[in-house]
Amino acid sequence: MQDPANKAPYQSLTAPGTRPGNGRSFILRFISGKYQGGEFPLTADKPILIGRSSELDMVLVEDMVSRKHARIWMQQDQIWLEDLGSTNGSFVNGEKVSRTRLKEGDRILIGTSILKVLAADDPQSGPDQAPRELEDVAAARRTTQARSMSGSIEEVPLPDLLQLFGTSKKSGVLVLRAETDDIGKIYMRKGVIYYASINDLDDVTPMKSIFRMLAWDKGLFDLEPPSEVTFANELSLTVQEVLMEGLRQLDEFNEVRGRLPALNSRLVFAQPLPSPLRDLKPAELDIMQLTFNHGQIESILNKSPLPDLETAQILMNLLNQGYLQVR
Repeated sequence: MQDPANKAPYQSLTAPGTRPGNGRSFILRFISGKYQGGEFPLTADKPILIGRSSELDMVLVEDMVSRKHARIWMQQDQIWLEDLGSTNGSFVNGEKVSRTRLKEGDRILIGTSILKVLAADDPQSGPDQAPRELEDVAAARRTTQARSMSGSIEEVPLPDLLQLFGTSKKSGVLVLRAETDDIGKIYMRKGVIYYASINDLDDVTPMKSIFRMLAWDKGLFDLEPPSEVTFANELSLTVQEVLMEGLRQLDEFNEVRGRLPALNSRLVFAQPLPSPLRDLKPAELDIMQLTFNHGQIESILNKSPLPDLETAQILMNLLNQGYLQVR
């Protein structure tokens, strides 16, 4: 990221938003962490000092926050963030920053808190009341569970969440609870993904599990403490590697899936077969075998060692060539 001192515009990873100005009011809303649901208003020419010290404006009591961590201020039509040499850094939309200009919709990670810059016509709190209200929010959210971060996938989509955790080198188990009642788990060690599963199914490979979770757009997430469980087929992938391939496959799979029968449909061999089985490629023969053993499209996708995209493409070819039929 280029420093604003060089007068290069800051480009956010999120969709373009409205820049501050024209007398609009803005707030920082906590969308994850122990202060989730709390808000802090931005007041022109009144910097907000953020850190663990009780003398500051926004006090975040947690180990990953430095005593004087960062400051955010609004000047005329611009909002700025500056890291104050913190130990664990400040992040905006997944990028570690020293000083940067913010815009509406930007997500800021400080410690285990994610804040979002939002326009607010009528802020709920004034700058004097906000610190006390943050304490009240934290007190209300205290539980006996040792969860360090939680929030909504709608507020922080999984790609953005992974990018934040990857850049900040987080360790732990990211647990996703989809609206469909599916439970996904992504295991991270210092920002590197080493395993993943959905509903603890052994049939579905870790990579396939992650790619499927990228399609979840509703539900909740929690970052739980690191797991001591070991896995025989551990991965070692950066977040960027996973996202580049996963989002590409997701786009292509959605297009193919629209032409496939419903996932609960059962497939059977055509009788008679249109051509000899020896004309098929090895991967096509493997899918034919899975069809014979399991039949249901969803089971075939789960059992196939190939990515969902490749399995779906082969199923489409076998259906189009007449080898398979929907029962």
